[in-house]
Amino acid sequence: MEKLFIKTELTEDGYCCICDLLPGWIVTFKGNFNDFKAYVQESIDFYVESCKEDGRAYSSIFDEEYEVIYKFDVKSILDHYRGIFSFSALQTITGINQKQLAHYAAGISKPRPAQAEKIANGLHKLAEELAAVTL
Repeated sequence: MEKLFIKTELTEDGYCCICDLLPGWIVTFKGNFNDFKAYVQESIDFYVESCKEDGRAYSSIFDEEYEVIYKFDVKSILDHYRGIFSFSALQTITGINQKQLAHYAAGISKPRPAQAEKIANGLHKLAEELAAVTL
């Protein structure tokens, strides 16, 4: 199964995204993430159907099964999670100094790829640990 990467950002009251395989395609959505995902799929389907009807070229990935992967930027993720975790907690989760995390979240600085990977790995590890919890 192919993976379709969607560049995604959090907005003040929802989400927005673009995809390199869909030229000119931009989606903005006000609401929760589950509804956003459904809206994105509808929009992709509409884009591809329009291409077929108009005889325009589109990526062959859409002719087979594919998995949509939402790739968030570091600023959006940190800004979102600081409402859930303190920067002190995020420091423990990611191993990155809380002051530096605050700079990333505010857009003052942008993390190097290795730092962005540390943040992603820390959050993924936390998610795996939480998923393993049974009550």
